[in-house]
Amino acid sequence: MAMAPVAASLAMGRLKLGLPIALAMLVADQLSKWWVLRGLNLPEVRNIPLLSLGPAGLDLTMVWNRGVTFGLLWGDSFAVQLVLALAAVGIALFLLRWMARAETAWVAAALGSVIGGAVGNVIDRLRFGAVVDFVDVHLAGWHWYVFNVADAGIVCGVGMLVADALFRRDPGAK
Repeated sequence: MAMAPVAASLAMGRLKLGLPIALAMLVADQLSKWWVLRGLNLPEVRNIPLLSLGPAGLDLTMVWNRGVTFGLLWGDSFAVQLVLALAAVGIALFLLRWMARAETAWVAAALGSVIGGAVGNVIDRLRFGAVVDFVDVHLAGWHWYVFNVADAGIVCGVGMLVADALFRRDPGAK
């Protein structure tokens, strides 16, 4: 019987850590998108070189991503965008429940990063019918997929989850 208050307290602690991280990721994502759309007017400018180090570089390049990760499952219709947005909301809700039950603060933080990024991209889909991507990293003529702050948060959060799964020590192990 005494376990229920302990579990509830642990869940609140994980949410108190993960939710502010999700909110910070969401705010950073939306502010960066506002900046490239309104401040820099990147849809008209199209490309702004930021850093050039010999064959490597970093540019701001405007891309409207109507697909999911790396432009997969591309679709231009409202129905496709709505389905993708609803799928992302469903995933975010699943991750929120996982966050409340997270075994470690590390996992709660990782899930917060993923949730904040996912919600940021959902907002884009509902507002614009596409996700605003603008960070273009390139090396020797090879360009990585153009991405945004939300995508970086999702990738970093997933990387943290993978690291946790691979390297966390079992407290019961000797």
